[in-house]
Formats: sequence, structure tokens, C-alpha cells
Amino acid sequence: MNDLMSVVDWSRAQFALTAMFHWLFVPLTLGLSLIVAIMETIYLRTRSERWLAITKFWMLLFGINFAIGVATGIILEFEFGTNWSNYSWFVGDIFGAPLAIEGLLAFFMESTFIAVMFFGWKKVSPGFHLAATWLTALGATISALWILVANAWMQYPAGMEFDPVQMRNVMDNFGEVVLSPVAINKFFHTVLSGWVLGGVFVIGVSCWFLLKKRNRDFALRSIKVGGWVGFAGIILTLYTGHGSAVVVSQCQPMKLAAMEGLYNGTNGQSLVGFGILNPEKTPQNDADPMLWEVSIPKGLSCLIDWRNPDGFVPGINDLIDGKMLDTAGNPVPAVSYAERIAMGKKAHDALRDFDRAMVEGDTLAMNTARASLNENYRYFGYGYLESPYDAVPPVALTFYSFRIMVMAGGYLLLFSIVFLYIAYRRPAILSRKWLSWVGMLTIPVVYICSQSGWIVAEVGRQPWIIEGIMPTTAAISKISVASVQLTFWMFAAVFTALLAAEISIMLKQIAKGSKTNYESLKD
Repeated sequence: MNDLMSVVDWSRAQFALTAMFHWLFVPLTLGLSLIVAIMETIYLRTRSERWLAITKFWMLLFGINFAIGVATGIILEFEFGTNWSNYSWFVGDIFGAPLAIEGLLAFFMESTFIAVMFFGWKKVSPGFHLAATWLTALGATISALWILVANAWMQYPAGMEFDPVQMRNVMDNFGEVVLSPVAINKFFHTVLSGWVLGGVFVIGVSCWFLLKKRNRDFALRSIKVGGWVGFAGIILTLYTGHGSAVVVSQCQPMKLAAMEGLYNGTNGQSLVGFGILNPEKTPQNDADPMLWEVSIPKGLSCLIDWRNPDGFVPGINDLIDGKMLDTAGNPVPAVSYAERIAMGKKAHDALRDFDRAMVEGDTLAMNTARASLNENYRYFGYGYLESPYDAVPPVALTFYSFRIMVMAGGYLLLFSIVFLYIAYRRPAILSRKWLSWVGMLTIPVVYICSQSGWIVAEVGRQPWIIEGIMPTTAAISKISVASVQLTFWMFAAVFTALLAAEISIMLKQIAKGSKTNYESLKD
């Protein structure tokens, strides 16, 4: 058992490492591709040589980032086969479909038109080149769509049924997989957050030009485009973030409880704005969950449903005990986690009975077992758990990551507003060193915000690899701990080298760009 848990922990660590490195590149690809397309559109309308030079500069940085992102993404997809083969077999017909579409359609589209972007300036018409740039941006967004559909299905399995003959899940409704509420919210929230990161990146790099007192007009124009993209992105990200909270409350209430550090919910539940968790608190004791907090009265109930500020929000213990209340405080029927575990074990027994009956050719026993399996399959994954408390995600990491994301998001909204105002109304202030440093130092802030969002999404759904259907302990491959440890450190070294290479190449190109005299070009 210890070896099994070691394989699970190291496999999870390896996948988290790969995913977080990959996510350093993806949002910048999404944001920069849009910004470059907007800049080239301005160039085509104005025929300004300065706008052409600006477009080519940011396009080069986009290309560097895109290449490294592709390398890390390929490794990430292969890990499903190497480390999570049980998962791949169990849901391969469903999970593999969006990834196949992403590879065949979206990635092919990106790869085709990105070649025109970089090498087609004098080989195709300006209009066709602009179309290729926009199609590259669209391809990156479509690529994100299908990957996020696959991820959302893991968080909210829909459009499937379990086939006991094959002992695997099969898709029966493609539309439900693609258009699930989790998929829709996750797609918009993720892509729009990429706009924010791209906008902040452009502003931050432009601030380097201003700090060096070079190409001020180049920097000012870039800040205006990046500022508008970032501003639109953060406003829409905040809006879709609210939608995501509503969906999480409906589809993953345990994740919401962990995000809030909420153990015992009430009607008209408050929202923790700032707080420090009590490290001694567990679901099994009566300790106060917070050492210190500043809360918004009825905030969480309003966040979930603004029309019902007195609504009940279940905490971790409420969910475990199957406690739900209506607005008047009356009990509402719910299934406790102990009952879910019992039903999950019944589903496991029914599957074994079905397999035995199929071998024996007993049709009546097969039908009886299938009926029992269908009745209890909703909680199939709970049958792997030994205790209801095994279904509680890491509360502290989820709670603090959520607050880091929200606070950083609020700062980024203010940042976008301030830089847009200054760029249009007080451009002379941009020459001040402290403001340039604010712009540059905001680049790591937006990355921390982005990474925190993914930590909330992925850590908050533990222990599930498929919500309620399969825990991570049942999803791994039959491999040794040593092999996973070896590949973990290999990937850590390779990814660190790739990141260092990207940063080094980008810094050289940025330094080169800052020394180029763009002011001499015709406007």
C-alpha cells in the first residue's frame, strides 16, 4: 500500500510539474496572438512603418513562446499513457476525442498559419497575411477549447455511460461533453485570463523601453494596445470567475467548501475576504477553522445566487454528513458520504457479479447485476475510499491559492485602468522610473495569479481524477516508484532548461529591440 501511494504521489507531482511549466507558456500564447493580430490590423489600415515594426517585434516574442509551449504540451499529453494508463483505458473513448480534435484541427491550423505569419511577409498579399495572423490566434483559442473541454469533463463527467462488457466508459452524447456548464465557464475564464497576461506582458516589456529611455513612441503605442486587451480581459475574467463560482457550487460543492475553508455552513453564509486558517482544524475536531478573518456578511450566499442572500451553503462537514437546508432552515434530502461509499462498493460488487455471470453465460444474472450497477454507478469512485474524510481536498492550499488569485486579479484590474489612463491622459508620467518598475514587476504578479487559478481548479477537486467516478489511486499505471522519480527529475531539469532558454532568448530580443531606432521609421 505504501508503494502504491508513493507511485500516486510521485505521478501527481510529475503531472503537476509538467502542467505548471506548460501553463507558463499557454496564456502568453493566447494573449500575444490576439495583440499581434490587432497590431497588424492597425498596420494594414494605416500602412505605417512604425506599426509594422511594432507588429514584427511582438510577433517574434510570440513565436519564441509558442515553440517552447508546444514542446511542453506534447510531453503533458504523453503522460496520460505512461503514468495514468488505467485512467486512459477507463475513459479513453471520451477523454481522447477532444484531444484528437485539438491535434487534428486546432494545432494543425496553428502550425499552418504560423508559418505564413513568419515567412509570408513578401510572399503573400497583406490581406492574406493578416488573415493568417488572425487564424493563428483563432487556432490557439480553439486548441485551448478542446483541451479545456477534456479537463472540464474530468471535473464534471457528462455525456457518457458505463459499458460493463468493456469495463470502460463510452461517450453517448458529444454535445453534453462539449457544452457542459463547467466546460463553457472554464473555456472563457481561461482564455480571457490569457488576454490579461498578454496585456500585462506587453505593458511590462514596454516599461523596460521607457526605463532605458529608448523608443518612447514604440512603448506608448504598445502600452495602449496591451492595456486595452488586458483591461477587457480582466473585466471579462472577473465576470466569468463569478460564473465559475456558481458552477462549482452546483457541480463541485466540496471544492467550494475547501476554497472558503468552510466546515459548517449556514443560511446567509458569509464570504471570507482575508483570513488565516487554523492549522489544527480538521473535519474530525471542533476547533475554530479560522485564527483571524475579515468576512463579508452573506457574501458567499450572494455570490452563488444573488437573488437568495439567505441561501444555505454547505461546508465540508455538511457534505460529509449529507446535511442540506432550504432558505427557511428546513432539512433537504441529501446523500451522505458514508452512503456514497456504500453505494460505490455496491457498484463494484455488481460489476464483479456481471463479469462472473458473463463468463458463465448467465443472462438473467447479468441483467440483475447491470441494474444494480446502473443504480449505484453515480458514486462508483467512492467505493475506492476507505473513509468519508478521504474525499476532502487539501484545504489550506486551495484556500490560500484562491485568495492569491482574487487579490492579484483585483490588483491587475487597477493596474490596467491606471496604465490606460496615464497612456492617454498623462503620457509624460510614463518616464518616471518607479512607474516603469511597477509595470515590469507586474509581469510575475500576473503569472502568480494565473498559476494560482490552476492550483485552485486542480487541487480543489482532489482526490478525484474524474469527479465522483475515479480517484487518482485507481488511475495510475503499474510502474515502479523509482521510474517515476527518475522521470520527475529529468522533466524538472529539461523544463527548467527550456524556461531558462526562453527567458534568455526573449531578453536578448527585447534588448535588441530597445536598441533599434524605431523613431526613424515613417508613420
